[in-house]
Amino acid sequence: MGPQGQRPELWQLYQGSVRPGEHLRAFPLSDWTELDIWQYIRRERIALPSIYYAHEREVLERDGMLLAISEWVSPEGGEQVRKETVRFRTVGDATCTGAVQSSADTVEEIIREVSASRISERGATRADDRFSETAMEDRKREGYF
Repeated sequence: MGPQGQRPELWQLYQGSVRPGEHLRAFPLSDWTELDIWQYIRRERIALPSIYYAHEREVLERDGMLLAISEWVSPEGGEQVRKETVRFRTVGDATCTGAVQSSADTVEEIIREVSASRISERGATRADDRFSETAMEDRKREGYF
């Protein structure tokens, strides 16, 4: 089950009482799609770091993902380093966050690209979500977020 199959988070129905010693966690954006986020960025004219836009990087392919060469990621075995024009659909731990081939270097171009994509950013570029389709939910339950 992908992100589109997640149950809705009905905030208006949430019981808000919290007893002493209890903790409350809220994820107000967890039901937003990648496209929702980019449309919001466009609407609010939010400036972003250049890493979210297409740029040339040295990458290697590992487990079907393009990982950027860095102090944490270097070729292993027979992996080949190559230069590609890529962007990051999500930014996280460099050892497990992949890039996608892209020439989109403006918000408008990214919106066009994301609108045409059938692959979620989690399924395409986050190694941990490949291990389990419920990896994000598992991490929420474990208190990671």
